[in-house]
Amino acid sequence: MAEASITLRVRYAETDRMGVAYYGNYFTWFEVGRVELLRQLGFRYRDMEEQENSYIVVAEARCHYRRPARFDDLLRIVTRVVESRSRSIRFAYEIYNEETGELLATGETTHVICDANGRPRVLPEKYRKYFPLTNTSAPDARR
Repeated sequence: MAEASITLRVRYAETDRMGVAYYGNYFTWFEVGRVELLRQLGFRYRDMEEQENSYIVVAEARCHYRRPARFDDLLRIVTRVVESRSRSIRFAYEIYNEETGELLATGETTHVICDANGRPRVLPEKYRKYFPLTNTSAPDARR
């Protein structure tokens, strides 16, 4: 399946007084990775919304925190598609400290394809080549 990697630096505003990244930011970083994956696949998510009235709405999200990310750490976010169906897509994420190689967090999000009114719909034909229908399990997040 498709995979992309992007790096970003933990900003001061994303941390607490001890310099540890706030837990909710991991979901923002997952989104950064997901949007970059779509771009690397060959399309902009914004175009999917504007041209096809198709939105990938988060239906479920989880994160397993292993080690803290800290202010000024350079992070590498690896994102992959692990499952796609006619009306849903599941992404998996790994966040690494780029400088040490240490795995900081893993996670998954499941998305339902919806129209602008929030009604589920089938993924438009022109995007199916990017998300071939599968029914595979996510890679073992404990590796």
